Amino acid sequence: MKPHPPSRDLLRFLKPYDRAIRELALGVRAVVLDEIRPGCENIYDAYNAVALSYGPTDRLKDAICHIAVYPKHVNLGFNRGASLDDPYGMLKGSGKAIRHITIRTESDLNRPEIRDYLRRAREQAGAAHSAVFTSVVKAIYPRKRRPERR
Repeated sequence: MKPHPPSRDLLRFLKPYDRAIRELALGVRAVVLDEIRPGCENIYDAYNAVALSYGPTDRLKDAICHIAVYPKHVNLGFNRGASLDDPYGMLKGSGKAIRHITIRTESDLNRPEIRDYLRRAREQAGAAHSAVFTSVVKAIYPRKRRPERR
């Protein structure tokens, strides 16, 4: 049994995506929860993606990483990724802070490097594993530019 099954809201937000993307998103979520063991999961049913952030508190500025679900892939983002070592050359992006890894298949997700990035991001943030877990919908955007609900 999974220690933190996805909420009904999250499953509802993911429903418009193809089954493979839904399963991939939930797989990325499971790896993040296993490695980060955050105190909070914030869910955003956003304009162009379903987004989830993970950190010790429910404040976005405290997030260690995030997941963004798109129609053809899932991004695993690191909120302080620009200052995170990138020994495998997997981090993408050019912004001041955030970097991400694009995950298109289960084999991408199963690469051990993914877990290494997550562990290092948690250590970089100085976040301990949390015994308490909360999942909350933070925002639902009325307009969408992504798959329509079926």
